Amino acid sequence: MFTGIITDIGSLTAIDRHEGGARFEVQTAYDLSTIDIGASIAHSGCCLTVVEKRGDRYTLDLSNETLAVTTLDHWRVGDRVNLERALKVGDELGGHIVSGHVDGVGELIALTEDGDAYRLKVRVPRPLHRYIAHKGSIALDGISLTVNEVEDDVFGVAIIPHTWTHTTLSDRKVGDKLNLEIDLMARYAARWRETL
Repeated sequence: MFTGIITDIGSLTAIDRHEGGARFEVQTAYDLSTIDIGASIAHSGCCLTVVEKRGDRYTLDLSNETLAVTTLDHWRVGDRVNLERALKVGDELGGHIVSGHVDGVGELIALTEDGDAYRLKVRVPRPLHRYIAHKGSIALDGISLTVNEVEDDVFGVAIIPHTWTHTTLSDRKVGDKLNLEIDLMARYAARWRETL
């Protein structure tokens, strides 16, 4: 589990694609002596397992399923990646509960400046739009955000300067794809309602 609070921006340093998926190498500022083989780290919202470590880099194995349902299949060497280590009991929950299980891929359809902040509008694939509520939580590329507005399959969020400069959102442009994770409570509430 994660909180959606990004604690490092890593860099993708190698990609090895193969029939069963891919192997990625990521460079990080994390102290890798404190990260065990088998540890979970969220990569722009996608929970992946550390399988090897070397210096300031670690390796991840990705299945074809992960590549198919996230933005990771389009990543290239040199891309910057939002990173968050797994939540520990007793850690501050500064964002919201994020599982690291990407529900779908949204499209950034508008990006505007709002003083020293920014406003983003994202189109959500159907039927995921049913789970997004005004003032609810959502994770975009692993970042915990509050939904400011919803109109059909488009929602908007406001990005404060700190979030803009301390995540990869500042790399994004209109037309880019973003990993989406719907709020866990919304997902269960919608499922409960469907079963009534």
